[in-house]
Amino acid sequence: MSDNTVNRLARLRQRMSETGTDLVAVGPSSHMQWLLGLNPHGDERPVMALVTIDNAGVLMPKLNAEAARAQCGSIPFYEWSDADGPQVALTTLLNKLDINRPGLNVVIDEMMRADFAFFLLDQFETPIHRFTQDTVGRLRAEKDAEEHRLLRECARLNDSAFELAFASLRTGMSENDVKSILVDHYHNHGAESAFCIVGFGANSAFPHHHTGTDVLQPEMAVLIDSGCRLNGYPSDMTRCAWYGDMPDPRFTKTADIIETALQSALKVVEPGRACSEIDEAARSVIAASGYGAAFPHRTGHGLGVDVHEPPYITASNNQPLAIGNVFSIEPGIYLTDSFGIRLEDIVYLGPSGPEILSDLSRSVLQITPRY
Repeated sequence: MSDNTVNRLARLRQRMSETGTDLVAVGPSSHMQWLLGLNPHGDERPVMALVTIDNAGVLMPKLNAEAARAQCGSIPFYEWSDADGPQVALTTLLNKLDINRPGLNVVIDEMMRADFAFFLLDQFETPIHRFTQDTVGRLRAEKDAEEHRLLRECARLNDSAFELAFASLRTGMSENDVKSILVDHYHNHGAESAFCIVGFGANSAFPHHHTGTDVLQPEMAVLIDSGCRLNGYPSDMTRCAWYGDMPDPRFTKTADIIETALQSALKVVEPGRACSEIDEAARSVIAASGYGAAFPHRTGHGLGVDVHEPPYITASNNQPLAIGNVFSIEPGIYLTDSFGIRLEDIVYLGPSGPEILSDLSRSVLQITPRY
């Protein structure tokens, strides 16, 4: 069992004790990957890790057991075959965990397939169940020193990819061409692409634009929102530029508003501050500028094993920030048929305050057309 797994199981069991939780069940999701270092093949065959205060086991299809055991051989597997089905193996595992009693307090992985969750809950008499927000979810949101290091390392690789992409812009190249530059840079440095949005001109006004074949011409906005995955952890960043000699005056004005909104949000980042207050700090700047309706999304999201995870920096989330939280601040203004600007940085909340993981300037570039 790795040191990470030992430490994370101990932390989980402490939270289970504090929250009166009898059983935590995670499916073949990022929760299982974070907790056990186990990322088994996922399909319709039930697979789940079950953890109690003093024991643990994994319900595992025999078909996938050998490959999974190479990832995590220290947790006992309760294997089942297609011929026999999973019921006997699950019953054996539950008997070993000694939790066959009424009224169990069960935490269910919200990313688990619904049929897996119901299959488990049907084994108990009058169980009380909830999702992972105060157990695995809370622990994942409070990054340790090693996670902080890995996230920062991945962010710095993303910096160099963005520098290359903007330096490579040429008239006539497509959004897909720019995406290829980013993806190739990731691969050449031992990473893989997590996602990539490249938007030229009016396409930049779609927050989740699908990168395509549109080509770059002078006097166009360029938005790049991209991230890679390195050593199991991702990056996420958005930067913008004007490709041309004569920036639209509205573009320059909008860029200044977005930067002010981002800085306003950063100023209120501290332990105990509600996520909704971070959102309000950014949103109020944009609303005061007259562009409130053009900022349709939340101010940010957590980043960890997943690109999007808690805490969510949104007006409806009053969860207080905690030391170790890692999240984006990414205000945007989107003017349909013209352009959109979003600036995004990932923030680590440490004991001495917020730290931006990227070293790349947020300055919105003006790039002289190149051929």
